[in-house]
Amino acid sequence: MEKLVEHLKKIGALKTPEIIKAFLKIDRRDFVPKSEQSLAYLDDALSIGYGQTISQPYTVAFMLELLQPKTGQKILDIGSGSGWQSALLANIVGKEGRVYAVEIIPELSRTGQENALKYGFEKEGILKFIEGSAAHGLPKEGPYDRIIAAAAGDKIPAEWTDELSPSGRLVAPVKHSIVLIEKDKGGYLTETEFPGFAFVPLVG
Repeated sequence: MEKLVEHLKKIGALKTPEIIKAFLKIDRRDFVPKSEQSLAYLDDALSIGYGQTISQPYTVAFMLELLQPKTGQKILDIGSGSGWQSALLANIVGKEGRVYAVEIIPELSRTGQENALKYGFEKEGILKFIEGSAAHGLPKEGPYDRIIAAAAGDKIPAEWTDELSPSGRLVAPVKHSIVLIEKDKGGYLTETEFPGFAFVPLVG
């Protein structure tokens, strides 16, 4: 994992100390299927079954750097899959923060929860796995300081930006781009697009 982190730092994907610490603490190998564990430290997306993947480490690093998660924040993680990104976020927000990890595929929701058990975030009340769809948001637990999605739709649902707190950030794939939406204190939205990525489609 250390070599993977050094690679991501060298190519400029990892920059923020808190995000780098999380990558070093949360071992990607704990979140890939046994059949893929020999490939866990490659900078590649890997199959986790059900037509889904654990994202390429470069992509996860790129998106988290755009998201800029902070200690104590409340974060909605849409399409939590293997649970790796959810655990990275839980490590960053710490005991004063909350991460809601939503996955529509029941088997993956359970797998992600099992994968993350080693780190004790659920027991500490930092991380909560929710089986279901967040395609139209998760208003019950909102608003959120940060929202991130791991699968691509044709557009970002208005419900997601509605549930974003003032001064919040939302990072999500749209078709073949990663989109960053920033909401200022007055609720005004600014959108920045970063093209050239590939994602599995958003389910639901």
